[in-house]
This record gives sequence, C-alpha cells and structure tokens, in this order.
Amino acid sequence: MLFEVWAPRAGRVQLHSGGRAYAMERDPAREGWWRREAPGEEGTRYGFSLDGGPVRPDPRSRRQPDGPDGPSAVADPGRFPWRQEWAGRPLPGAVLYELHVGTFTREGTFDAAAARLPHLASLGVTHVELMPVCPFPGTHGWGYEGVSLWAVHEPYGGPGGLCRFVDAAHALGLGVVLDVVHNHLGPSGNHLPAFGPYFTDTHHTPWGAAVNLDAPGSGEVRAYLTGSALAWLRDYRLDGLRLDAVHALADTRPEHFLAELSGAVDALAARLGRPLFLIAESDLNDPATTTPREAGGLGLHAQWNDDFHHALHTVLTGESQGYYADFAADPAAALGKTLRGGFFHDGTHSSFRGRPHGRPLDPAAPARRLLGYAQNHDQIGNRALGDRLSARLSPGLLACAAALVLGGPFTPMLFMGEEWGARTPWQFFTDHTDPQLAEAVRTGRRREFAAHGWPAEEIPDPQDPATRARSCLDWEEPEREPHRALLDWHRRLIALRRAAPDPGPLSATAVTTGPGGTAVLRRGSLCTAVNPTDAPAALPLGDIPAREVLAAWRPVGLPGPDGLLHLPPASAAVLRCG
Repeated sequence: MLFEVWAPRAGRVQLHSGGRAYAMERDPAREGWWRREAPGEEGTRYGFSLDGGPVRPDPRSRRQPDGPDGPSAVADPGRFPWRQEWAGRPLPGAVLYELHVGTFTREGTFDAAAARLPHLASLGVTHVELMPVCPFPGTHGWGYEGVSLWAVHEPYGGPGGLCRFVDAAHALGLGVVLDVVHNHLGPSGNHLPAFGPYFTDTHHTPWGAAVNLDAPGSGEVRAYLTGSALAWLRDYRLDGLRLDAVHALADTRPEHFLAELSGAVDALAARLGRPLFLIAESDLNDPATTTPREAGGLGLHAQWNDDFHHALHTVLTGESQGYYADFAADPAAALGKTLRGGFFHDGTHSSFRGRPHGRPLDPAAPARRLLGYAQNHDQIGNRALGDRLSARLSPGLLACAAALVLGGPFTPMLFMGEEWGARTPWQFFTDHTDPQLAEAVRTGRRREFAAHGWPAEEIPDPQDPATRARSCLDWEEPEREPHRALLDWHRRLIALRRAAPDPGPLSATAVTTGPGGTAVLRRGSLCTAVNPTDAPAALPLGDIPAREVLAAWRPVGLPGPDGLLHLPPASAAVLRCG
C-alpha cells in the first residue's frame, strides 16, 4: 500500500512498518510530500521518523490504538458494513441533543451510547451532536484537548465504534453531528510541529501559538483541516459538524479558511446527494459567520447563540457575575431583545469586554441559523461545581426554560439529561498521563475559581476518577418524579415544534416580555406563554384569539374576553391561536 506524509522541513524520512524501516522518497508532484509503497493491511502499525528522530504517529492517522503517542494503525472506515441507507437529515427543522460519549453512560463507549438511542428517538430530537471524539491522553476527558484530527478515541470504541453508533442512529432516523476542534490541539501527544509549520507565532490564542492558516505553509495546513472535516462527513456518514471557537481561527488571507471549508462541504454534499451542514461556535456576534458566501459571508449554516442563553439564564437564576452582568441589568428586556433580533450585543457596550461588541443581524435572516439553548457543556462544565440548572431551579422553572427553547424562533438544542432535569452535575474532568500536566491543570482550575471566592477544597479535582463518575447520567432518574413529568413535557414540546412550520425570518416572531421575565411568543399559529415568577401572572395574548391549549405545565384555561391568559407561578403553556 502507499504511505504518504507531508514533512517539508525534513532532509530524510523513514517509514517504520511491520518491524521494518523503509526510506521514503520525495513526491515530485507535491512539494514537501514524501511517499513509499510498503506492505500493509487493516491494523498494520506504522509511523514516521524524520531525520533519524523518534518514530512518530501519522498526522493523518485514522486510528491510534495505543493512544496519541503510540504508533498509527492502518484503518479504512469505508470498509465498514453499513446496514442503513441514509439520505441525510438537514438542519432546517432540527432539534439537536448534545451528548458526551464518556458520560452519557457509565460504560462511556459508543456501543453503550448507541443502546440508549431509542430514548432519544422517542424524545423526538432529530440530531445527536457528539462532543469531540479525536484521541486524547488517558481514558476520560471532555475531548477538547484532542490530537490526531483524523482518528477516533480508542477507549470510546475507535473507528469501528463510531461507525456502529452512526449506523444505529440512522436506523432510528437520527442524524449525527460531530464537534471538531480546529483552533488548537492538546498539549500532550501533539506531534504536528515536528512535521511542518502547522502552527504560527504570527497570531496567538488562549492556548498558545495559533494554527497556521495564513503564514508560509498554510496551504497544506488548510488542506489538512479541510480534509479531516470532509473525511468525517464522507467516511463516517455524518450529517454535520460543529466547529469549536471559530473566533480563534486567525486568518488574513483573502478567502477566510471558514469560507473555504464551507464551500468544500457544500460541494461534498452535492457529490453525495445528501444535505451536510456546519455549525459554528463564535464569540464575535458577527452576521458574516452565517451569511451565505455569495452575499459576502463565510457561509456557515448556523451558529450557537450564547446571547440567548445568557439572557434566559439571568431571567431564571438572577446571576449577574462576569458576562451575565449586561443581561442582568434588565433580564426581561435582554430576553425580549434576543428573541426578536438574535443578538443582545449588536454594537452595544459590553462591560465584560470593556468595549462595544457585535453587529446587528438582518431581520430577514432565517431564525434557524441561530441555535438556542438553556444549557450546554460549556455553560455547565465551566462552572466551579459543574452544576446544572436543575441544581437550583424548581421543575416549574425548568419547564419555563424548555418552553422558551423549544417554542422560540431558534434551532433548539438540549444538553444530555436536560430533558428530565438530571440532578447529576457535569464537571470538568481530565485523565492526563503526564504528572506535571495533571498537576498544572488541577492547580490552575483551583486558582481560577479561588479568584472568585471559591475555597480550593470545594473545587472538584479534574484528575480524580470520581469527578468523571459524578458526571455520568443516572438512567434511573427518568422513572421517578419530578423527572418523569419533565421528560413528558419535553416530548410534548418537541412534538409541537416539529409539527410547526419553519420559524421563518427573525422578524416573523412576535415577542412581548413583562416583569420578572414573563413572555409571550407567537410563531405562526403557535403561542408560547411563560411565567417564571413566583406569583400568578395575567399575560395578554394580543388580538388573535386563542382556540386551544396544546400543552401546559400546570392546568390553565383559555383567555377570557379580555384576552388575558392566567398562568400560575413558575409555569408555561402553548396555545393554538387564530
């Protein structure tokens, strides 16, 4: 078989495979590339030595059976015996469910997670969004310090495990989205710098030197990242990718890397004959992120909307620290602004940043381009104790949150266990095999929260296996109250969501907010009313009469002649109007 590697700085390269070393030759057609034909088959271990140095894994390795520092193994996901024909599942009309393979079940494997997929199918979600699955040191971790961007974490089940998971999801009609991290690699097991200029000091990120998207050699680096993205979509039959922290992808070239990537994904979708999409995590509040390329944007299909999360969070919890401060000044107004216009910071002053931030979205832009959520892995796991909303809020307030997420204009997303109000925390955990790195992470985490008044002994030790164990879902909870009632509530709201037409442009949602964060949203014939206060509320539904109560957390009647809907405290309802 043919082995290839890009190593432009090397004077000589050796392939080590099957216990033998083979001198590689320069590829005359591709600058910086080396190649060699050698015996190899599925499972063959191999690696590359540069200028007599240590044997390193292949940057484009499809499998790392012994972890990021071990030899690569030949693997071809295309050989998997797929059982399901799959026409794809597009983003419009989606309800996403964010899932971490390592804590979705105690076993922490693809196969164990696949066994729970019938729960998600009965819940009514359309897509499972997997947190990163690239290899990282140890067994358990969040996955955002992964390396080997073409490979799959072996303790989860490796390439075969991911194929089986996707096949099982597709058999139930569920699409699969994968969270990929292009903005940095983990500090341990990262061998890319030995091979070429994958990173540059021209730009800097919170994780150190930036990925090289615009300095010399950036053409091959961009091809490496784009090729990885296309391989996930093509070889594993994924439906979309979530791109982590794209604001950290510094790029001064005329065509931004993200536009190049979105163009490549759209072209692959056309070749495969099924829809594919990209979802960005962006801190910029820049409409260009999701504006089509032909209109001068980057062409990503959607992005997470933290502004909606922050506004909703302040209404529900009253928290006002850090980036919540601007939203907490008038939570009801902030919630109304985000529901109507998408971004809260659309050129307004951000006290957290100490400057104006963001630009307004076009009211005619499709509302589905923004993802709305009450919780996600960041907003739970980056808290000191990894506490969910369920640790502080009553079931009624959790029902209010669900009504605004699933009844709102944005593409909704839930975090695993949210649908039943899981009481298990989701904490920050690692399994670094380097003792110095493990201690640095432990002390750094405690130092970070000590600055906010947390005693060091209260901060969970990321390296303690008990921290990961506490973060695993308790699958007995959905059988008990109040979890059973919350699960039924989410099912009803999702069914109503999926039966409704596309939310249309941002301007198509009528929103009225009142004291304490009471809110009425009208999308088409559906009217969602929420009362997150501790007192009864009379909410005006407007001139269009309500004809039927479709769902209610607590019993409510139709509005009287005055058009007022009387909602009990901490409750929500969905009505058919017109």
